[in-house]
Amino acid sequence: MDQDTERTAPDTAAKDGRAAGSYDFLVVANRLPVDRAGDSPDEGWKRSPGGLVTALAPIMEKSDGAWIGWVGSPDEEIEPFEYDGMALVPVGLSASEVELYYEGFSNATLWPLYHDVIAPPEFHRTWWDAYRRINERFALAVLSRAADHATVWVQDYQLQLVPAILRARRPDLRIGFFNHIPFPPPEIFSQLPWRRQVLEGLLGADLVGFQRPNDALNFARAARRYGGAGGKGTNLLVGRGERAVHAEAFPISIDTERISQLARHPEIQERARQIRHDLGDPKTIMLGVDRLDYTKGIRHRLKAFEELLVDERVKVGEVTLVQVASPSRERVEQYRLLREEVEGTVGRINGAFDTLQHTAVRYLHHNYPVEEMVALYLAADVMLVTALRDGMNLVAKEYVAARYDGSGALVLSEFTGAADQLKQALLINPHDIAGLKEAMVAAINLPPGAASRRMKAMRRQIIVHNVEEWSAAFLNRLAEVTHG
Repeated sequence: MDQDTERTAPDTAAKDGRAAGSYDFLVVANRLPVDRAGDSPDEGWKRSPGGLVTALAPIMEKSDGAWIGWVGSPDEEIEPFEYDGMALVPVGLSASEVELYYEGFSNATLWPLYHDVIAPPEFHRTWWDAYRRINERFALAVLSRAADHATVWVQDYQLQLVPAILRARRPDLRIGFFNHIPFPPPEIFSQLPWRRQVLEGLLGADLVGFQRPNDALNFARAARRYGGAGGKGTNLLVGRGERAVHAEAFPISIDTERISQLARHPEIQERARQIRHDLGDPKTIMLGVDRLDYTKGIRHRLKAFEELLVDERVKVGEVTLVQVASPSRERVEQYRLLREEVEGTVGRINGAFDTLQHTAVRYLHHNYPVEEMVALYLAADVMLVTALRDGMNLVAKEYVAARYDGSGALVLSEFTGAADQLKQALLINPHDIAGLKEAMVAAINLPPGAASRRMKAMRRQIIVHNVEEWSAAFLNRLAEVTHG
């Protein structure tokens, strides 16, 4: 065995798969819900931003739960610890494993494949071997911590093999899996050389959750065609029909109340006014907030805006586009090329249309704290979400949550999960540049009354269907399908 293969999870399980000190509820995710508070390990930890942590932390505190995941930096061996009422169990990864399992198979094979091959996926056996090995390591960490009949909730595409490993060794466990990204049609999924192994891994769960009904249906069709499952619709039968697996949609949401409260804070409102002033007080600010990823449609958005400037349907000084592009997977070649292309396009647009007083596109390649993001949401008259394929897109929901006064307009790709819920947005096909341009102009000129009616309807939707409702719906359904 090589060194990476020999590495095991903390407190490896006993031969029967059980351990004395154990938990009734376990979350298994690629990352722990904390980040380093500073550059030095001595500075401690801080809670990670994001809806998943917000949704599950209270449940873990109430249910004797533990969160299993990687700390985010390679070659660190950290003992289990507690933070903010949560028991955290780190899983170590070497630098080579991060390259093969995470940057390779997870993000250069599965990510493009699951996003309808917007970029070509790469298939390498060394990546697959690392992915299989790391999934086994995460599963061992669960087995060493799970109490009898514990509930285990596995998160996302990096850990698709974990459910079957757990099922084989601990059939008493109640196992749920949630896929935060899309699941492709069988005709696309079939390209994966290890399609059967991945499907068998997911079929180890009792309940497999997806963002949209079509994703659940895609999975069920692939499971019957390539994974040996039976059953009808999204109700699957495995193991000669002896065990049921349910595939269903549970669209994730946000902490609506927190975003709304921040938007009402006087300091954040003042920051929003300062942002508008710093941009030259244009009549309309259009905003895009994305990870720098080829699935987000940033290039399409810039192309449409540039053509509107060329056509003189918008003018610099009256309309400014702010594009926040958070750094993402910068060691992956496709992402480096995307950054060069986006930054080159922004430079070309600004070189052609900027004036001494005003800029056409303000491009920000940074991560920002949630308070600054809410100020940007308040400053922006129009939110542009032009993803080519997206499991949900929580930015769209955050913008709606921040617009507590009912103002603002949302231009939203129909290829996002959010489009299923935010139907009062201006829905667009981002591949249709002419249609995208018309929607952008319509959003700029939307009468206040019509804008308010649309925004208030969308706000009602996300207030009811918030992130706490999402987690409760999934876990209640998991308990229901595994009752007895």
